[in-house]
Amino acid sequence: MISKILVVDDETDLEILIKQKFRKKIRDQQYEFVFAVNGNNALEQLSIHGDIKVVLSDINMPEMDGLTLLTKLNEQNAILKSVIVSAYGDMENIRTAMNRGAFDFVTKPVNFEDLELTIEKTIKHVDQMKETLRAIKENNILKMYVDETVLNFMDSREFETSLMKNETVEATVAFLDICGFTAISENESPDMVVQLLNSYFDVMVKKIIEQGGFVDKFMGDAILAVFRGEYHLDRAIDACLAVRSEISKMPAVSDNVVFKPHVSVGIHSGTLVSGNIGSVSLRRLDYTVIGDVVNTAQRLQSVSGPGQIIINELSYHKVKESFICKKIGEVNLKNKSLSTIIYEVVE
Repeated sequence: MISKILVVDDETDLEILIKQKFRKKIRDQQYEFVFAVNGNNALEQLSIHGDIKVVLSDINMPEMDGLTLLTKLNEQNAILKSVIVSAYGDMENIRTAMNRGAFDFVTKPVNFEDLELTIEKTIKHVDQMKETLRAIKENNILKMYVDETVLNFMDSREFETSLMKNETVEATVAFLDICGFTAISENESPDMVVQLLNSYFDVMVKKIIEQGGFVDKFMGDAILAVFRGEYHLDRAIDACLAVRSEISKMPAVSDNVVFKPHVSVGIHSGTLVSGNIGSVSLRRLDYTVIGDVVNTAQRLQSVSGPGQIIINELSYHKVKESFICKKIGEVNLKNKSLSTIIYEVVE
């Protein structure tokens, strides 16, 4: 993935040097550089290029200097990281820069090997921060373990601007249900029910994660999983085949309880809305996916039997060269005006 870097310096020679020294990474589309001549110009460039990860900034510049720019950057975007590149390398300037949020400090004349290592380190830090925020969005841990520190973070501008973004994505949804588990939950002790269900979920979640999917939510004895990125439909089917295989190998509960676990699965792909849904006033928000794709996956699961993985005809034509599928025929899905031709993924 290309990393976009903003260079802020009124010395035009630096732009030429940057392009020369990093020409290979520019050519290989690892780095893309954007240039500005002062702090005001830098803020304009940031409004145009919202995907900039790193800012390299001089201190002494006309109109708006680098130290003032640092303050503005922290107000706008807490994830964006800045490196000061300046001849003013005295301790006072370094301390001021760090106190205003600079990630690192490189002195002029520039040692480009040192600068390259600093850029790589800074990009890695930004990527890790973004991945952490994404993990928070895609998991429900916050709802389970929330203390005052977390709540204060949720009130912060960083959380609001980074976490509360909604988006439209192309993805695959898989709805996996443990068949017949309701009877166990109604007749056995709560401890046994929870322990048993968690043991099944552990197996299912591992196989989902192995294929790059994530659990959107646990719904009783079912899992709603989402797969994004390249070959998301194929990876979702691979994950569900692995889940079916592993769950079928699990032993019966006990000599006294006759229950052999099986899963029934519905899978559907398309455009989803991904965002925080819930009550803002109660602070009960669930980062989740919504749309017809989710509803259809759940309805396909509702017509699947134990051990079956069901897809519709559109998905079948996308994966028929990669998976062995068996045509089942037409079914009427809830709230669908037209009948749907469905297929079972065999292997």
